[in-house]
Amino acid sequence: MFYSLLLSCCFFLSCGGGNDAGTIDGGKDVVMTISPDSLNIDFNEHTATLAVKSNKEWSVYSTEDWCKCSQSGSVEETTNLVATIGKNTGMTDRTAKLVFNSGKYTKEVEIKQTYEKVDTTGIVAPEGYALVWHDEFNNPRLSGGKPALPNSDDWSYETGNGGWGNNELENYIPGLLNTDTCAVVSDGSLKIIAKKVASQVLSVRMNTQKSWTYGYFEARLKLPKGKGTWPAFWMMPKNYTSWPADGEIDIMEEVGYNPNYVSSTIHCTAYNHTIGTQKTAQTDVSTSQSEYHLYALEWTADYIKAYVDGQCYFTFTNDKTNNKNTWPFNAPFYLKLNLAWGGDWGGAQGIDESILPATYEIDYVRVFQKK
Repeated sequence: MFYSLLLSCCFFLSCGGGNDAGTIDGGKDVVMTISPDSLNIDFNEHTATLAVKSNKEWSVYSTEDWCKCSQSGSVEETTNLVATIGKNTGMTDRTAKLVFNSGKYTKEVEIKQTYEKVDTTGIVAPEGYALVWHDEFNNPRLSGGKPALPNSDDWSYETGNGGWGNNELENYIPGLLNTDTCAVVSDGSLKIIAKKVASQVLSVRMNTQKSWTYGYFEARLKLPKGKGTWPAFWMMPKNYTSWPADGEIDIMEEVGYNPNYVSSTIHCTAYNHTIGTQKTAQTDVSTSQSEYHLYALEWTADYIKAYVDGQCYFTFTNDKTNNKNTWPFNAPFYLKLNLAWGGDWGGAQGIDESILPATYEIDYVRVFQKK
């Protein structure tokens, strides 16, 4: 074997061969191989050994000060050249070249180094996870003097009043309808408002533009008050074709007539409420309508777990049978926030329009994935 590679930290290197690789000028009498003939490394310090084999004397220099060679050349047929690469403390990727010369013959080895992407948000990720997306609702989309709406780069809306499969009574609007706004960003939070306008109740059902397979998903929420409200924080598959075959993950649901009851549920072909087999759990959150609480879901290839304020209260485990009927949760899902009015569950004990407008407050939504 002609080379060895010693690294102070794990990194990926790209290797190639051939006498003409990297050759810029002639020198037909020179036969030189360098292994590896390129490097792609992370931002940390590295020490790499390159095996240089040449039938002629050669010299080498680095084009950048942060990359240094252990020697300037050799007359030996085989030489181990050590390259020392400093830590990249800048804010951009960078490239250095080791230039080998032997008479008119020139050959280059390119070294590419990434920079350290530092999380400047101050958000603390769960252990083993890294932040990949979030909305703190601090940068609303202004709408010409009207109340500020969520950023359309991050969110889209579902609209209509067809009952949504649950005999719901609201008409979902795209945040703003004429002079009525049902999705307002102010004072660092999103307010989803259900309000009575003429003969109908307007509200909002909004989805993240992005979707993810597996991760840790959390939102800090204060739930609305009043009989008839039905707020939710949940997930649906990006490539949806049919329910319940493609799955549904409910991170948090609550109905206003039972304000201390917060639940998490999964739905699929084998387990869903239409046949009474849904997998669900509930927990008491006595101040759910008066204070913010943190609702989260950890979703891996092995299990789905739901949390309130860091306490796990629901676990659904993958049975590992590779059966979509019992585990369709291996595909991208997006996040949803909505405030329903009435319906099979929200209106099970009637509705009270006197409590309208009702407000569902979202302090932030964050998504983390495994490092």
